[in-house]
Amino acid sequence: MSLMMSSGVLVSFLSGPHRSRCLWYFTKNISRYITDIKLLPPGIKDRLIRIMSVKGQITDSNISEILHPEVQTLYLQTCDISDIALLHLCNCKKLKELNLNSSKENRVSITSKGIKAVASSCSYLYEARLKRCCNLTDEGVLALARNCRLLKIIDLGGCSRITDVSLHALGENCLFLQYVGISATQVSDSGVVALVSGPCAKKLEEIHMEHCVNLTDESIEAVITRCPQIRILLFHGCPLLTDHSREVLEQLRGPSKLKQVTWTVY
Repeated sequence: MSLMMSSGVLVSFLSGPHRSRCLWYFTKNISRYITDIKLLPPGIKDRLIRIMSVKGQITDSNISEILHPEVQTLYLQTCDISDIALLHLCNCKKLKELNLNSSKENRVSITSKGIKAVASSCSYLYEARLKRCCNLTDEGVLALARNCRLLKIIDLGGCSRITDVSLHALGENCLFLQYVGISATQVSDSGVVALVSGPCAKKLEEIHMEHCVNLTDESIEAVITRCPQIRILLFHGCPLLTDHSREVLEQLRGPSKLKQVTWTVY
């Protein structure tokens, strides 16, 4: 099969009755036809983005060809990209969901430089999943907190350079937070208390803070007493916690009862 055709014919080819099969074929030979992608309409590009994301085919070198100003979701967990790719999001003003989670190894090529670029351009962002972006610092999270005030979900798990500075900024600026992941970071009680002392406390439903070696019972008590909607609270692997946290949890009754909680007994 050859795709040497005019842009109009190409659009018809990828929009026809067998479009799913054609799109998969197109991505199978993506390196040969990458320059043709720029000509495609947003609807077809969105389908290509989804397929290429699953197959890990989006890279620093081709992302500018497949992006378009109307794109709203980017799930890039399996894609090998760096800050270079994120700089190309400057025209994606309507982006709402960005997933850069790494499920296995640390992602070293994403830093605060790239996240700051996203934050400055994508003010409608409400989901930022950055798990194991180990070179991300507070500087990047501060940019998200100050520029993306619609954030509902932020996952910083495994971002080992994140400190209380990030939680203070999120607590002060992000009113709509429902999910916060800070597992295996450097945060302490000061940051957690600052987070749940902000206006988002009334909306927070899920907090993951496993393997945070600086947290004590003060953090658990602050979450339990200040977050009436909390349903999932994970804090196993925090060696400074004592039985007091368990006692606080046992006092929780009625509609505020947790659906899922994990902790480690030392």
